[in-house]
Order: sequence, then structure tokens, then C-alpha cells
Amino acid sequence: MKLALDTNVLAYAEGINGATARQLAWELLEKLPSSSVLIPVQALGELFQVLVRKGGRHARQANTAILLWRDLFPAIDTTDSILLAAMDLCVQHRLNIWDAVILSSAADAQCRLLLSEDMHEGFTWAGVTIINPFAKKKHDLLEQLLEH
Repeated sequence: MKLALDTNVLAYAEGINGATARQLAWELLEKLPSSSVLIPVQALGELFQVLVRKGGRHARQANTAILLWRDLFPAIDTTDSILLAAMDLCVQHRLNIWDAVILSSAADAQCRLLLSEDMHEGFTWAGVTIINPFAKKKHDLLEQLLEH
């Protein structure tokens, strides 16, 4: 089962929301089968911005972090068809365009899950279900993935 990571999971792993969030994110990432994890390019771009603006990192440091994430997990490129599907998501479901690009990317890559703390938990579109990986009660699909 493939899954995609939203920006906030990566930002937490980078320590943006403190040590506790960092630890929780890394515990999650270490349990996930790395061959199942993908990162939308949009999430990498957003992470760069978060690291520089909120994290106060120099652009060079943020660049290095992005390259390391890209080395760790394959990236899902944003194509014109992904953008068109994302705009449809915005119109039909009132999603933010950038969240919609991430969800559309996950669907295009045939992911079953999108791990995100700040998107619409439980929302399913094109076979992708958004799950908050930091919720106290883990979603059944995430539990199954973590058990293997």
C-alpha cells in the first residue's frame, strides 16, 4: 500500500513544531515501510518555505534538507493533469489549491493514504484517504501499514 506525506509531517520531522512533534514524526516515519512512502513535489516546495520563513533556516540549509528528503523517499512530480484535477477538487470540494495539488498527486501515484494533520481527516477522493497520523486513535489502514 502506497502513501504520500503532507508538508506538516515533514516539517514536524524537521523540528518546526518543537521536540515532541519532531519525535512523534520520526517515530512514525521509522515504522513506515520506506518502499511505500512518496512525497509530492508540492510538499517539498512548501517545506522549503516553512524551513526558511518559520524555521529561520538559511535557504542553503533548507535546500539541503529538501535534497535529503528527496533521497529518502521518491518524489511525485506535479504534472498539468495533476494541476487540472486539483483545480476540480477546489471547485467541487472547496480545498485550498496547494492541498488539492498534494491530494491529486497522491491519487495520480496510486497512493491509498495521504498522511496529513491539517487536511480533511477521513476525506477520500480517487481512492486516497486523508489520515491524521498524529491522532490518538490511529486509522485502521495506518495501523495495518505500521504492523507490517
